[in-house]
Amino acid sequence: MVDTGIDVDSPEFAGRLSPLSRDIYSDQSGRGLDATDDHGTNVALVAAAARNGSGVLGMAWQSTVLALRADTPGTCAADRANPSEEEDCEFTESAIAKSVNYAVSSGAKVINLSLGGDGGVGTQVGSAIRNAINAGAVVVIASGNEGTDTPGEFASSLYNYAGPGVIIVGSVDENGQISSFSNKARGYENVFITARGEDVCCVYEDGSIYINAEGYAYVFSGTSFSAPQVSGAAALLAQAFPRLTGQQIVEILLESARDAGDAGADAIYGRGILDLAQAFSPLGTTSLAGSTTAVPLTGTVGTGSEAMGDALSGASLPTVVLDKYARAFDVDFGPAMRGAQQRQRLGAALGGQTRHVAFGNQNASLAFTIDGRGRAAAVPQIDRLRLNRDDAEAARVLAARVALRVSPETKVGFAFAESADGLVAQLQGQDRPAFLIAGNASGDDGMARSRDAAFAVRHQLGSWGLSLSAESGRTFDSDDQTNLHDPLRDWERDPDRDAVRSFAFGLDRDLGGVRTALGLTWMEENGTVLGAQFQDSLGIGGARTLFADAQANWRFAGNWRLGGALRQGWTVAASGGSVADGSHVTSRAWSADIERQGLFSSQDAIGLRLSQPLRVESGGLNLSLPVAWDYRTLTPTYGVRSLSLAPQGREITGELGWRGPLLAGFGSASLFYRHEPGHYQQAPDDTGVALRWFGRF
Repeated sequence: MVDTGIDVDSPEFAGRLSPLSRDIYSDQSGRGLDATDDHGTNVALVAAAARNGSGVLGMAWQSTVLALRADTPGTCAADRANPSEEEDCEFTESAIAKSVNYAVSSGAKVINLSLGGDGGVGTQVGSAIRNAINAGAVVVIASGNEGTDTPGEFASSLYNYAGPGVIIVGSVDENGQISSFSNKARGYENVFITARGEDVCCVYEDGSIYINAEGYAYVFSGTSFSAPQVSGAAALLAQAFPRLTGQQIVEILLESARDAGDAGADAIYGRGILDLAQAFSPLGTTSLAGSTTAVPLTGTVGTGSEAMGDALSGASLPTVVLDKYARAFDVDFGPAMRGAQQRQRLGAALGGQTRHVAFGNQNASLAFTIDGRGRAAAVPQIDRLRLNRDDAEAARVLAARVALRVSPETKVGFAFAESADGLVAQLQGQDRPAFLIAGNASGDDGMARSRDAAFAVRHQLGSWGLSLSAESGRTFDSDDQTNLHDPLRDWERDPDRDAVRSFAFGLDRDLGGVRTALGLTWMEENGTVLGAQFQDSLGIGGARTLFADAQANWRFAGNWRLGGALRQGWTVAASGGSVADGSHVTSRAWSADIERQGLFSSQDAIGLRLSQPLRVESGGLNLSLPVAWDYRTLTPTYGVRSLSLAPQGREITGELGWRGPLLAGFGSASLFYRHEPGHYQQAPDDTGVALRWFGRF
């Protein structure tokens, strides 16, 4: 603090007044450091008053104060009759330069100059300021109290000599409006900042706030008192992040300032108003400590799949990131994760305006689905199926399936935009009842995904049928249409990252009227974990899943059929990146149904199904993440953080459905109930009735 001295007996600086503090004129005057006016003490109070339970609290209340008295002897007259009056004290260039040089040699990190006056400074002071900046110190200068459009000559000339590394500070009031007395930023917009300098509390006497006979305390105003707020903020940054250079501290304070006046740096507020909280927040591009991969702290870090339901709601994943200044911050990725959107299955079941065409015989069959809504309505489906516009408008075929018998024992099938599981079911001759809402457990992989192509072959070996199949596609969010354009979702721009391939082996056999099928499916994901998506910064390189399926259908009495399916899955996240040992989950889906065919006619049927969509039953990801940062060695300490992917909710779906000929067409009716839909424990139950009729015109 280069000023008019300090109250050395004040308890606000007890134990923190540097023994190197001195009167620059002590070799001439012998007057000592103790101030004869209040200016130096008040400036120091704003910057560094103690946190001692009384009086005011300074910005950097743990800092060491190096008080340098530089006022010319005999120019400051004490006046306690009106303690709020600011006396005029004179400072010579040589005293200021000598004080700055002494501060640098004494190891000061921040130098506060709440000084001003008519006329600029010369090379002596300019050189001292430049040397201070080169030594790594931050120099903070009050802009002056003349109410001009530009900083005072003292401040502007110092910057002109020293260049970047100097901060010029103006004053705002309690509402963030520029003070009428404050000099403004014109010409120095990019190095100018403002802070509260109007009605600052309070004048002290005998170490405590002075209260006059009427019970009032005195406040003071001036850019002299906005400057030490910025100086205190600079000291706090130097304390918290000791590896920061003075130039970096200046950049942080300017960059983090709260914008005021015209957008950006303007001629009144410069870079804005001091924002200490923002200065202590990560700035610029952030990365995991020890990594160079960028990790945005806004937006979505991870998205669970449908099988994970509400697992990521309230998740906690603490780690350490570095900002562009290599400052370490504790962050929690948990709040930036979300579960999959709860799909409204009724809308999906009834909303598609499509035409279904099928024909064939025992040796060959062809089935395909066409968008029936016209050219304009095809666009959303183009996005979903990843078709280019020309191909989609030329064909408008949304899905297709071809099955051929190539020999008495062998059938093959090909499908576009349909699953290999459905293709295998056709080749096996399975009789699956159709429900709008409650799905069959077989083939349920618990994720939103596209199916690009599928292939299957079935060969009859005596009483057993052997099936082999494969399919390819990619995962996407259940609300993918909106998230495709989210710039923070870097995985959405990499189709290869979301690629999914599966290969399946199955056996089927008719055991005395009970049609059974067993199967194993191996699924590989390039960059997702059972459909869950994460930022690249976490280094999750996909997963491998083994599904085991069992199905049985029993025609136990005439037109009655009883069926059931069970799927059990084991998923292991691919090693590498941040994935640690033990990163695996188990999942399960089941369904049971009963159907009566020929209720009103030979072609209708009524059925009841209960089911649980695929749900993660246990497990999650163990991620090796930085949990601490050593500024001395610039290396992180790693720890394993567990992220559970098992939801609290459990969806159970029940559906009663009828289908059959109706009014020269075909109709269906469904009554359904979903408990904890989407595996969200707090989600309201989903109930409804669906009626559907279609015909040929």
